[in-house]
Amino acid sequence: MYAIVETGGKQYRVQEGDAIFVEKVNAAEGDVVTLDTVLAVSKDGKLTFGSPVVEGASVEAKVDTQGKAKKIVIFKFKRKKDFRKKQGHRQPYTKLIIEKINA
Repeated sequence: MYAIVETGGKQYRVQEGDAIFVEKVNAAEGDVVTLDTVLAVSKDGKLTFGSPVVEGASVEAKVDTQGKAKKIVIFKFKRKKDFRKKQGHRQPYTKLIIEKINA
C-alpha cells in the first residue's frame, strides 16, 4: 500500500515506514503530523486518484528531526565592472517517518 501526498509544494510517494525529507513543518520533534492532501492511494492493487484529493484519506507521520541542508553558495560576478557578490543559503527541512496511511 502506498500513497502520493503533497506538502511544501512538492509531491512524495510514501509507504509505511518510509523516511522522507520535506520542507520545514512547524512541529516539534516527536510530534505526529497529519498530511491531508493525499492525491492518490494504491490499496490491494487498485489505484484511486482524487480530484484533486482523495476524500477521507490521510497520512500520519512522526517528526524525526528538524535540520538544515548543506550550504550552497551563490556567487554573482560581472566582468570589467568590479562587481562581485557572494551569498550563502541553508534550506531548513523536516525529516518525517511515515507511520500510517488511512484510506
